[in-house]
Amino acid sequence: MASPSPERGLARRRRNWRQPYALALMGMALCGCSFDLGSLTPEKDKPQEAPREAAKEAVKEAAPAESAVSAANVTEAQAHTAKAQSLAKSGETAAALDEFNRAVGLDPYNAQALYGRAVIYQSKNQHDFAIADFSAANGLNPQKVEPLLGRATSYLALGKVKEAAADMDEASEVDPHNAQVWTTRGQAYERLGDKAKAAASYTRAVSLRPRDDAARSGLARVGG
Repeated sequence: MASPSPERGLARRRRNWRQPYALALMGMALCGCSFDLGSLTPEKDKPQEAPREAAKEAVKEAAPAESAVSAANVTEAQAHTAKAQSLAKSGETAAALDEFNRAVGLDPYNAQALYGRAVIYQSKNQHDFAIADFSAANGLNPQKVEPLLGRATSYLALGKVKEAAADMDEASEVDPHNAQVWTTRGQAYERLGDKAKAAASYTRAVSLRPRDDAARSGLARVGG
């Protein structure tokens, strides 16, 4: 029997490590801590008009004009978001998705609801929907890495590796002390065949989180 070609063997190995990694990140996203989205709440001492303006481009097709979002709608949307987060933490993702949908319907600029809904879409392998919501959440909170990390994970699942690498380049500048960002950046550059950037990213991840098995394994693969 003829042995498989080197190219087919390489493709098989890539699939073998790519799938567990994507599943692991989705599992992390669905854990209770990831639905505690207080970190996405805009800081009180920073003006938020610019982020809100940027977010309009990401959600303008589905969203009404911002002036149509009343204070009452914002408050009600926050209540639905809180309920959705609680449901998600309990593993009731279908009910959580309904609540996130209600929240976004009331206030399309609710970053927490957009992010939470994106995480659920991602867990269901609905990556195009997830990317749209992560993009909108990122537009509202460009100083946060969570939406970038989530979007990069979905990009990787779709094979859009250059886009994932670009997101992780940006995220590494926003929060250079986030080990998960560096691990994901390493995964992206490894898949692009850039061993130098992959090794540098994995090395940084391990320095920040010595027990990061994904980063340590990646570093061994790229010869760092």
